[in-house]
Amino acid sequence: MLKKKILITLFSVGSVGSFYSQVSNTSQLTGGINTITTAVPLLLITPDSRSGAMADCGVATSADANSIHWNASKMAFAEKKFGMGVSYTPWLRNLVNDINLAYLSGYYKLDKNSAVGGSLRYFSLGNITFTDVVGNTIGNFRPNEFALDGAYARKLSDHFSAGMAMRFIYSNLTNGLTLTGGTQTRAGTSFAVDVNGTYKSGKIEMDGKKTYLNFGFNISNIGNKISYTSSGDRDFIPTNLKLGVAWLIELDEHNTFTLTTDLNKLLVPTPPEYQTGTTNIVRGKDPNVSVTQGIIQSFYDAPGGFREEIKEINPSIGMEYWYDKQFAVRSGFFYEDKTKGNRQYFTLGAGVKYNVFGLDFAYLIPIRQNNPLQNTLRFTLLFDFDAFKGQTSNSSLN
Repeated sequence: MLKKKILITLFSVGSVGSFYSQVSNTSQLTGGINTITTAVPLLLITPDSRSGAMADCGVATSADANSIHWNASKMAFAEKKFGMGVSYTPWLRNLVNDINLAYLSGYYKLDKNSAVGGSLRYFSLGNITFTDVVGNTIGNFRPNEFALDGAYARKLSDHFSAGMAMRFIYSNLTNGLTLTGGTQTRAGTSFAVDVNGTYKSGKIEMDGKKTYLNFGFNISNIGNKISYTSSGDRDFIPTNLKLGVAWLIELDEHNTFTLTTDLNKLLVPTPPEYQTGTTNIVRGKDPNVSVTQGIIQSFYDAPGGFREEIKEINPSIGMEYWYDKQFAVRSGFFYEDKTKGNRQYFTLGAGVKYNVFGLDFAYLIPIRQNNPLQNTLRFTLLFDFDAFKGQTSNSSLN
């Protein structure tokens, strides 16, 4: 139970508090560490096992049922009429056994040029016992967050598609408890949109082999700030820019190989450096700005200048090998600078397709620090309704 209390405290600080506004001098207190915190970090967690096995690469990979999270515009290039996926991710399994992320997603092709999609992600923090400042129990609650998405994608040419997703966000971490000092808490809500695009090249011959290049971008979670208290303090949600490229090589009629890489950058203000004991900014920019201004200044507001801005870009690289479109092997590497969180890890995974369903697995191996997903097996179940219809038709003929 002690672990659970610590967990909810840390999660609430990361999700609710504007921690940087309370720090007098970031570089003095943390030795140069200057991480960016936002509300609802749920929105940045990789929900599916295919991309999870490729170190969170997904903005330019081929379309599947989970495209809405990575780049909704990919749905317009989906080969199947209808697809759906269910994913399950245990969270902090080394500490507790009742925290998890569940994800349901899918798409439907309206015609050869357009598609719609939807998804629901639900994050449960398990059962928490809340206590007052002297340790008296004041209630039990299961904190939770969810995001409900709807998306549309359309081809604007044979090689380019554009898409947009709309998102409702709900985050209930305290069940309306009153904090010390009389501050009333409440569930936070927000609305956000994603804007994205995909470019798919035609066939490129290379050493007698067919190759294809995909490029993608996604500006996700463009939305209003979120508030958890009656005081009116509001925090940024994790607006994020993803850029990606994927190179697919058809080795022969049975073997394909894809190499992909993504770049990610949060489009929210970087914590500035304050004069010790005051709220006067020594370096950097004022983080208490509008959403639009926050997106714009996120490219130049780091107190360390251009060198620090570069450190805020997180690269990842992944690979995927398919044999006969039935068995896949995947791996990847994710890098984050030590001053921005120091997440660095390898990932491994596999996938198998059989008739009307497929199953993907992912496993993460941290190399720099502990990770909430270490020693955890994630899985995604995919359904191919085109194959199901084909089997139904064949059965009726027989």
